[in-house]
Amino acid sequence: MTYTDFIAVIDLGTSHIVGMVGKKNENGVLSIIAYDNTEKSDGCIRRGCVYNVEETANKINRVVLKLENKMDGAKIAKIYIGVGGKSIRTLDHTVSKILGAEGEVTPAVLQELDKECRNYHPAMLDILDITSPVYLLDGKEENEPLGISCSRIEAHYKLIVGQPAIRRTILTNIAERIKLQVAGVLVSPLALAELVLTPTDKQGAVLIDFGAGVTSVTIYKNGRLKALTVVPLGANLITRDIIKGLNVPESEAERLKRTFGSALPLDREKGQQKIDINKTGDYRMQEITLSELNEIVEARSREIVENAYARLEDANVAKAAGFKAVIAGSGAALNNLREAVSQRFNMEVHYPSVRKGAVDGNVEMIANNPEITTAVALLLQGHENCAYKPEPKPEPKKPIIPEEPKIIPEEPVPGPYQEVEPNTKKQENKAKEERQKTETAEKENWFKKWKKKIDTTAGDLFNDNNL
Repeated sequence: MTYTDFIAVIDLGTSHIVGMVGKKNENGVLSIIAYDNTEKSDGCIRRGCVYNVEETANKINRVVLKLENKMDGAKIAKIYIGVGGKSIRTLDHTVSKILGAEGEVTPAVLQELDKECRNYHPAMLDILDITSPVYLLDGKEENEPLGISCSRIEAHYKLIVGQPAIRRTILTNIAERIKLQVAGVLVSPLALAELVLTPTDKQGAVLIDFGAGVTSVTIYKNGRLKALTVVPLGANLITRDIIKGLNVPESEAERLKRTFGSALPLDREKGQQKIDINKTGDYRMQEITLSELNEIVEARSREIVENAYARLEDANVAKAAGFKAVIAGSGAALNNLREAVSQRFNMEVHYPSVRKGAVDGNVEMIANNPEITTAVALLLQGHENCAYKPEPKPEPKKPIIPEEPKIIPEEPVPGPYQEVEPNTKKQENKAKEERQKTETAEKENWFKKWKKKIDTTAGDLFNDNNL
């Protein structure tokens, strides 16, 4: 089967660059066609930001090629790219308009407010996305303001902003190297929230995405985005701390973190348990206690959780009633992290589940595989067909054959062996007869003249007067 209509996305994660292709049906339900998560990005992306453009472009090209190889010859013409760098955050912006004593909210008024908002350019920042506004009519909040009379309207927007280099790097530097059109730059934390949070959840929820390089905190209240911030700390820092603290290679540090690390302090008995580690440059296994390892793991994970909690305090929801937390990302697999977040946040904590009706297929596989979950979320936000469509070949132009000029033939001149048409023969015969008559008449006249002359000469000879 050759695919001719699909959406393609690239998730620029700190640990992996993930590519995915999917298709949405008429109801918006997503079906995944192909994905690839084999390209590591630790050498070109740091804390969610591209720092090696050339290497990032090369890895994206490899991911695109792997996806195309899984799609029976279909080609990708454009891609969406998801970002979640450390500079991304929300910014409040208000636009107002005076309508007068007999004013009314019309479509033109709402369009004017939206246009003014989109023309706003904050200093040293780039607007990546804009959420739907909250409207205040004469100071009173209205969800559906159209048609309501008021003298003043205010539109309160949440702008998702970041450093200008984020979009510029993707749309210019990377796009030129991968030779593909960028259909759009998507904010990964927002896309993930749309995948795992239901409308009921958004009445009061905190989504914490523990990534390899950064931790994003997305807060919803009363069904709307309250705040989005990014903590520049991620699970890779725990791995690096283990490398330095225990003098082990990266692969060994990652194994120790995932297998034995804990986000909570260990009790005395468990902390005295022995484990074997493989130190750098030493082929012999060495023993350490779990407490030696966990002093490193617990200290860094506590720092990350504390920074995430500070974002709730900044948004004035740290102690709000009815809130729950959802933890996602590759770092969320750390042992006892769920319990650590629950204790510090003082709220119920869940692992993510794919919103019902969003994806067709094995949703548990998606929810339990944090490396691809964000890519699925990005697919749901895409809407343009990313398939390559060859331009139809123009039909060959038919050669224009000029009409031959009509030639009026001249009367043929008969040659010695050329047949002559009957009418021409009659004319020639008649002319011949006329010439013959003329010649005959001329001969007769000549003969008569000659005879007369002879007779005259003979008469003179015998005339008596001449004797």
